[in-house]
Amino acid sequence: MRRIVSELYIRDNCHPFKATLLVWIQIPMWIFMSVALWNLSLRITDSEGDFSIKEQFSTGGVLWFPDLTVLDSTWILPISLGILNLLIVEIFALQKLEMSRFQKYITHFTCGISVLMIPIAANVPSSIVLYWLCSSFLGLSQNLLLLSPGFHQLCRIPQTRSVRHSL
Repeated sequence: MRRIVSELYIRDNCHPFKATLLVWIQIPMWIFMSVALWNLSLRITDSEGDFSIKEQFSTGGVLWFPDLTVLDSTWILPISLGILNLLIVEIFALQKLEMSRFQKYITHFTCGISVLMIPIAANVPSSIVLYWLCSSFLGLSQNLLLLSPGFHQLCRIPQTRSVRHSL
């Protein structure tokens, strides 16, 4: 069985590590960006001219969060973040024909993390939550785009059995 699986990896050029490669780049980048935004929102007071970076963040928001250095007291950003992350998890789960027990555990764990992110996001500056929300929105958009038959035709991506099933 191992030999057959190895031959399939070679024949189809689809080693499982390739699927995780992007995650090993995205997670550290997400952490570094979050820490940088934290520092810019709360700790940096060096001024550029007469207007410090913290002052720029405190006047750079929009709508109900005009100050990016404070928490979102309405919880709109944190709840939106949780909902978007749950949608991403559900879309990913719906793409699977049959999920193994391990995949079900991972899906439930990821749903738990998505719900846990709501109170965490409610306790960090709005600039960080806005970054997380934009990142999640782009992730959801990518998932929806990759499920689109029109996009597959445009890019000449052959349909697989799981893609046909999910559409």
